[in-house]
Amino acid sequence: MKIICGLGNPGRQYEQNRHNIGFLVLEALASRWKLSFSSKKFDAELAHGTAFGEKVLLLKPQTFMNLSGTSLGGAARFYKVAPLDVLVIHDELDLPFAKLQLKAGGGTGGHNGLNSIRESWGEEAYGRLRFGIGKPVGPNAKDRVVGHVLGDFSAEERVALPDLLGKACDISDGWLREGLQKAMNRWNGK
Repeated sequence: MKIICGLGNPGRQYEQNRHNIGFLVLEALASRWKLSFSSKKFDAELAHGTAFGEKVLLLKPQTFMNLSGTSLGGAARFYKVAPLDVLVIHDELDLPFAKLQLKAGGGTGGHNGLNSIRESWGEEAYGRLRFGIGKPVGPNAKDRVVGHVLGDFSAEERVALPDLLGKACDISDGWLREGLQKAMNRWNGK
């Protein structure tokens, strides 16, 4: 079994936030693979199914970002899924908007969801699909990071989102079919 975990915050007020890109990608994947988020367990919404001959679990933690790891860690332990069979999709301040990048393991970069995964699951060797949201620029940019992350996508960004969600799904397909290293080789140069 493979787990794809999208990070975000539950609730209508957060649906279009940059921080919720993991949820948006998972919803696009569920649509593509004809899966539905029809069950709840591990403080998460789950969609079970098969894609490319692999059993797959799509997981949207409903604990808020700072506690995402309790959901992913619980599911991974319950299903005995190794870190290499997990892909976490999250927003990434250190990449410009629209840049998507696969990564194998690594630190958390201060991302609260990734911090929670490390603390709750104790793993860092899972795959990551980093979805660039860019950083605020200009005076007092550091003071505006939280507002940027928890802010909705701009009108210009919303126009680009459908194509980017499709690309994120293509990359996830590649991870599932070929594994992380081959998918990284194929997609990270594009």
